[in-house]
Amino acid sequence: MRVLAAMSGGVDSAVAAARLVDAGHDVTGVHLALSRNPQSYRTGARGCCSLEDSHDARRAADVLGIDFYVWDFAAEFQQDVVDDFVAEYRAGRTPNPCLRCNEKIKFSAVLARGRALGFDAVATGHYARLVRSGDEVELHRAVDPDKDQSYVLGVLTQEQLRHSLFPLADSPKSAVRDEAARRGLSVAKKPDSHDICFIPDGDTQGFLSRYLGDAPGDVVDAGGVKLGIHHGSHRFTVGQRRGLGLQIPAPDGSPRYVLRIEPVSNTVVVGSREELAVTTLHGIRPTWTQSPVEGPWRGQAQYRAHGTPVDATIRLADGELVVELDQPASGIAPGQSVVVFDGDKVVGSATIDRAS
Repeated sequence: MRVLAAMSGGVDSAVAAARLVDAGHDVTGVHLALSRNPQSYRTGARGCCSLEDSHDARRAADVLGIDFYVWDFAAEFQQDVVDDFVAEYRAGRTPNPCLRCNEKIKFSAVLARGRALGFDAVATGHYARLVRSGDEVELHRAVDPDKDQSYVLGVLTQEQLRHSLFPLADSPKSAVRDEAARRGLSVAKKPDSHDICFIPDGDTQGFLSRYLGDAPGDVVDAGGVKLGIHHGSHRFTVGQRRGLGLQIPAPDGSPRYVLRIEPVSNTVVVGSREELAVTTLHGIRPTWTQSPVEGPWRGQAQYRAHGTPVDATIRLADGELVVELDQPASGIAPGQSVVVFDGDKVVGSATIDRAS
C-alpha cells in the first residue's frame, strides 16, 4: 500500500510512520507548512509548524529511510482555520480549531492531494482506532484513554476513514516514546504540543484583539441590568468567571459567570452558576462516520476534547442533531462541537448552535 505519512515533527507521527515502514508499506513522509511566517523554534510545548518542527520531521524521515516533502498549505489553513476561528469569535461563538483543521486540511485537502498523486491512504499520529465492520470502517476510542483523540476526529466521513491509518491506536504514550528512543529518533523526548497551534504564546485574547480590535459594550445580568463595561465580546466565552470587570456584586455575594454573548448588541450576559446549567444541545451541520442515525437512540455525548462523556438521548430533528443530556452540564458554548458515541464508537458530530 502506498501511504502518505503526515509528519508534524513530533514523536507520535514519527513512530506512526516507522510502524508503517516496518509493516512493509511504501511510505512517503510529508510535513505541512501551515504558517505564512513560521517561527524558527517552538516555545516549549506551545505551537507547532515551526521551522524546527519541519527539520525534526525531515530528520525522522532520514532515519526511517523514506522520501520526504514539505507541502505548503498556509493559504488554505489561513482561510479555513484561522479566519474561521476569528469569524466565529466575532459572531459570539467559541470554535475548536483542531476539529476544523482535521476536517478541512488534514483529512480533506491533504487526502485529496494524496489520492490524486496515487497514494492509497494518509496516516497520522492520532490516538484512535479504526475497526473494519463488513464493508465499512468504524472509528473508535484509542486504548490509552488519557491520549484518546477520537473527539477531534469526529468530523471525519466514511470515505475519509476508508483512506486513513492511525498506527498508534493500541499504544500508550509512554510506549511510543520508548519506541522512538529505541529507533534512534531525536524527537523521543520532545514535548507534546498544547493549546492552539497558531497562537504559540498562548494569548488567545491578544491574538483576537489584533484582528478584532476593541469594541466596548455592556455587561448585564439576565434581567438586563447593566453591571459593567467590556472592551470586546471576543474576550469572553460561556462559563467564564474571571476577568468580567463587574462594578456591581451579586446580591448574595456569589460569583457570576458568562451565560451568553449577544454579538448584535455587543452585550455579555452574566448570571449565577445555576443559570449556566443546560440539558439539551442543538447541533447544526451534523456529520456521520457511517450512515446518518435518525434516532432517537441512547448514546454518550462529549463536548470538550478532554471532557467526560455524558449519557444522552440523541436524535435528528429538522436537520439538527438534538442531544438531551441525562445530567445538566455547564459552560457549553455555541460554536463548540458535540461528538456522539455508541460506547467507544464514534457515530457523528455537530457544531453546537444553542443549548437550553
